[in-house]
Amino acid sequence: MFEIIKSGGWLIMLPILLCSAAVIAICIDRLWTLNPQRIAPRTLLGEVWGWLKSNQVNGEKLKELRDSSPLGRIFAAGLSNSRHGREVMKDSIEETASQVVHELERFLNALGTIAAVAPLIGLLGTVLGMIRVFNAIVLEGTGNAGILAGGISQALITTAAGLIVAIPALMAHRYFQRRVDTIVVTMEQEAVKLVDALHSDRKIENAA
Repeated sequence: MFEIIKSGGWLIMLPILLCSAAVIAICIDRLWTLNPQRIAPRTLLGEVWGWLKSNQVNGEKLKELRDSSPLGRIFAAGLSNSRHGREVMKDSIEETASQVVHELERFLNALGTIAAVAPLIGLLGTVLGMIRVFNAIVLEGTGNAGILAGGISQALITTAAGLIVAIPALMAHRYFQRRVDTIVVTMEQEAVKLVDALHSDRKIENAA
């Protein structure tokens, strides 16, 4: 493996290796962070509704709710402003939700950038390898097969390495983006239920 990397040239292979390490680190972080049950627990709405019915919502409960999960932060923001009316409550929820979504999407842009850039780095290695081949032809003709093979090898290795990094990075980016979208929809639904429960005659469905 080391010989293959060395054959591709450190100038090109080192950035590709760094991209590979970044992809692995981001995937591990996002797999741990984007856990739907940790971000938007299904039982949280029922628990909050129980507090409301028994008049237990106070500063301590709001702090506990805020620290429990990202969805708890959204609920706490809404409950803190619920006395000011439906629209104010919705605005506070939307403001907090935008911050939460921004945190959920952390590193996803970097993952998408790596997926786009890694093949270009490999292509750059291909171009440099072909330049090496043509320089060898100009200086020594076509008789030195070793130099020609070295340039062609560099071109093929860097292209393959760039694609090996880019393809999983692109798949991971799409997967995590879809997971974030699903979590956001869930949080929106739960927040709407809470607002409707406090400011309309509709009851919370499946709160228990």
